[in-house]
Amino acid sequence: MLAAMAACSPSHDWREVRAEGDTLTVLFPCRPERREREVPVAGARLKMAMAACAVERTTYAVAFVDVTDPEAVARALDALREAAVANIGGAPARITPFVLAGTTPNARSGRLLVDGRLPDGTMVREHAAFFVRGLRLYQASVVGVAPAPEAVETFFSGMKFAQ
Repeated sequence: MLAAMAACSPSHDWREVRAEGDTLTVLFPCRPERREREVPVAGARLKMAMAACAVERTTYAVAFVDVTDPEAVARALDALREAAVANIGGAPARITPFVLAGTTPNARSGRLLVDGRLPDGTMVREHAAFFVRGLRLYQASVVGVAPAPEAVETFFSGMKFAQ
């Protein structure tokens, strides 16, 4: 009961949001802003689309990139994961399984938990999941000083692909 109340706290205004140009629906605790930019991924410059918002010193985000070569999927997933860890100065993290209906099976898909620091020295914890659907690679992240476990689980369990 306490866990459910924390996930539904007044500061979290949960809403379903569909990634623009995609079939993934995400449950965000606040209204996300959408952005696109080119990023280096495994030696290529790829357009990354992202939706992100912040509440209670925690950022929730989902991003995706498209690769054109099936051979590049594994390298690109590794590069996204390595960049996520490096962005907070964390150590390499152990990957645990992450299963989302409708994804393309890939041995490099998974979820990680890593502790690190922001550029200003603030300690943060990052929860991130990496998964694939066809040639589209996804990264879902929760990064904050002390992300509420219930909110983290609500975010990750609230992702689904439209049929």
